[in-house]
Amino acid sequence: MLDRLLELDTELFVYLNSLGSPTWDGLWLFITNKFTFIPLYALLLFLIYKKLGWKSLLLIMVTITLMILFTDQTTNVVKRSVLRFRPCACDEIKDIIRYIAERCSTNRSFFSGHAANSMAAAVFGGLLLRPYYKNLIFILLFWAFLVAYSRIYVGVHFPVDITCGMIFGAFSGFGFYKLNKYILKRFS
Repeated sequence: MLDRLLELDTELFVYLNSLGSPTWDGLWLFITNKFTFIPLYALLLFLIYKKLGWKSLLLIMVTITLMILFTDQTTNVVKRSVLRFRPCACDEIKDIIRYIAERCSTNRSFFSGHAANSMAAAVFGGLLLRPYYKNLIFILLFWAFLVAYSRIYVGVHFPVDITCGMIFGAFSGFGFYKLNKYILKRFS
């Protein structure tokens, strides 16, 4: 059963990855770059400050830091445990895929840290700002999906990697949102 799931995952990856074209490569490399969305993060922090003030912003920044550390480090622990190769390092498919990332990382593939971190940030920020900006969560979820898909496009993650990363990130974002509500109630 697991072998069949991994086989289907590989087939879906090869299909989705092959949809790319040199015309769009630059856009997807831009989207997958972890520094691209610093202005978005700054905007979200500004919106939090504008609606909740400095003291709440500082407490929220501590929660965000803990959330990203938790999400990122859990991703690394799982990658070291599962030991799934990245698509660009799989001998069976590496010669037929479009690999456009700078280099094929030697670290493992399951699950995607980009997908987990972007989804955690989207869920956390969207829920936190939902009382003030009702549709923001949908924009942030769309952004997280784009970041996750970019990992397939550039050739470094399978669909199951990004799906599991997004699910884990959603739970992480929701959990830290709840923790943040408790912290704000107690300390502000």
